[in-house]
Formats: sequence, C-alpha cells, structure tokens
Amino acid sequence: MAEHLELTVPGGPDGERVVRVSSPAKVCFPERGITKRQVVEYYLAVAEPLLNALRDRPTTLKRYPDGVTGEPFYAKRLPKGAPEWVQTTRVTFPSGRTAEQLCPTEPAVIVWAAQMGTFDFHPWPVRRPRVDQPDELRVDLDPQPGTDFRDAVRVAEVLREVLGELGITGYPKTSGGRGIHVAVRIRPEWDFIAVRHAVIALGREVERRVPELATTAWWKEERGQRVFLDYNQAARDRTIASAWSVRGTPRATVSVPVTWDQLSTVDPDDFDVLTVPDWLAQHGDANAPMDAESFGIETLLQWYEADDRGEMPYPPDYPKMAGEPKRVQPSRAKGSTS
Repeated sequence: MAEHLELTVPGGPDGERVVRVSSPAKVCFPERGITKRQVVEYYLAVAEPLLNALRDRPTTLKRYPDGVTGEPFYAKRLPKGAPEWVQTTRVTFPSGRTAEQLCPTEPAVIVWAAQMGTFDFHPWPVRRPRVDQPDELRVDLDPQPGTDFRDAVRVAEVLREVLGELGITGYPKTSGGRGIHVAVRIRPEWDFIAVRHAVIALGREVERRVPELATTAWWKEERGQRVFLDYNQAARDRTIASAWSVRGTPRATVSVPVTWDQLSTVDPDDFDVLTVPDWLAQHGDANAPMDAESFGIETLLQWYEADDRGEMPYPPDYPKMAGEPKRVQPSRAKGSTS
C-alpha cells in the first residue's frame, strides 16, 4: 500500500505544481468506503468551478483529520508548514483580533487543503483587498425538525419571487444536507452590518408571505416546524460551505449549484463525491453567470429601516452590538418578569 502519492496539478509560474498526498488509501467515509485519494481526486475534478467560488476570498477550512467519524475543527488561520505559494489575506474577527487566512488562487491550493484533511471550504462573502465589504448576499434556508428539503424548496421559491420583484437574481445550491443556500452578487459598497440588515429584511418579507412555512425567529423555541432563514450567516466571520464543497456526512454529500428549474426535481442525497463530477460534466456550473451582474441592496435597507422591529440578536459569541435586543430566550425572559 502506497504511503503517499505525488499529483501534478495546474498552477504556479511554470503551469503546474507537484502536491504530495500522504496516506491516500486512508478511508475517510467508512459507510461508502471513500478514501482520501478519492476526495482529492474529486476536488481536482471540480477545481475550476470551485475556484470560481473561492478565488481571492478569505477561506476557513473545516478539517477532518480522522475522517468523517472523527472530530472536525475549523481552521481560521493558515496552518503552519503551508507551502510558500499558498496565499493569504488579513481578516478582522468580531472580537477585533486579526488573522492571516487562506486565500485560494489556484487548483494546487485546493489539493493541498484536501491533503490536510479538509472536506468543506467556508469562504467569506468578500474578496481581497476589500475584505470588509461583502460582494455576496447569502440566504441560508435551514429546515427545522419536522420539515425537510422539499419544505426548503417551497420557501426558496417565495424568496425567488421576492428577489424577482426587486429585479435581483439569486443563485440556489443544495447545502449538502436538508437545506438550501441562495446567493446574490452585490456591489461591494456596504459593510457587514448593512448586508446583514438586508438579509433580515429579505427574510422578514418571505416570512410575511408564508408565515406557516418560513421563520426568522432566532430562538429555536419560537421556530416551530418551519424553515429558518438564518440571517446571522450574514454576520462577520459567519460562513457557509461553498459550492462544490464535500460535507461531513456519512454519504460524503456535496453542496451543488442547481438552476431554479432543477431545484424542485433534485434529491440532495444524490450529490456526493462519486456522482458530482459526472453531474458537472453533464450540466455545467449553474453559478457560472453569477459574476455577470452585481445588484444593490438599497430597497432592502429601506425595508429594514421602515420595520419597527429593528435589530435582531447576534450569535452568542459576538460582542454586544448597537441596537441589539437582549440575548435572552423568550421563555426565560417571561419567567424573569413574572
């Protein structure tokens, strides 16, 4: 059994680089028998569209050094020992601390990251050098207990309707689980706070139209059996798995861009490390046109300002933010005043 293999990968000043992959026969997904080599080869097969999603974006790596059955961790700083050709950019976290974070620029970087046990790539919605001004508005549709992917599809169609009325084009993809992600290319003219407010306004409008299907409630006890539009995924340093990322599921599922017509017909479990290269060859990258047009969020910000509900809670690890309500679970808040 080979202890390592060397892959020649596009990149570098001479047009190619050699990347060493250790323990290629290591089984990463026991249920399917999928090896580290197969994960690396998958990423080589989808390198072009994946780089379209990652290039020049600060990217967090979700690493599984012991395979999918082990404990993963998020690598927000460039790992020590990275090759000199792996590029970075500096980001600032909500705490005010800074870090040099991986910034993918070529296929060899993706292969190197996969060799390090990376399954998911989690890019920020910014591109260097403007790392404080998002160029991507993201909506995460997260089915709650009692709901599933088909419910998320129904809510996504309402989201598409709202975006269409605003003259905005959204691009959906499967999350690799039961959820759906929708991305909009926006002009990098607003900060993270404004873009998050735009996502809140968008989510509230979807919720208003289908309150029995969708919710923006931050507290789980208030969500019920509805699809949660997770507005806090738009907060600084909150990311979602990129298109074409392998997810840490027993089946080695993949987050795949699809057209709106395909969304209602696909089964997300059918997209995995073994099947997606053929899907890409047959259907292409549904996100490819995204960079052709950028949109503004002015109307969404007007909606937010006109809504007397105002600000919503941030994630619990955030510093207290301006205008934010108390981070107290509603049932506990009621109990404390009784």
